[in-house]
Amino acid sequence: MSRTVRCAKLGIEAEGLDFAPWPGALGQRIYAEISKPAWQEWLAHQTMLINEYRLNPLDPKARKFLGEEMEKFLFGGDVARPEGYVAPEQDS
Repeated sequence: MSRTVRCAKLGIEAEGLDFAPWPGALGQRIYAEISKPAWQEWLAHQTMLINEYRLNPLDPKARKFLGEEMEKFLFGGDVARPEGYVAPEQDS
């Protein structure tokens, strides 16, 4: 049986994550307050950030940046958008 959470990002009751996806207190907060659909949104945003900024996720500076952006994206804040970024066209 899956657990539900009141998602801080989406503002709805939804299925919660199966485990803490990030180390430390932030990971525990995400596990407790973020739903699977909101986490999927973050993963898509994170992929865009990695690609547009050409980040290496193994680099400590990049991990710090992604952690800060993740917290802002999931819990409110000014989210980074690369200058000149244009979202890819969606197939109808």
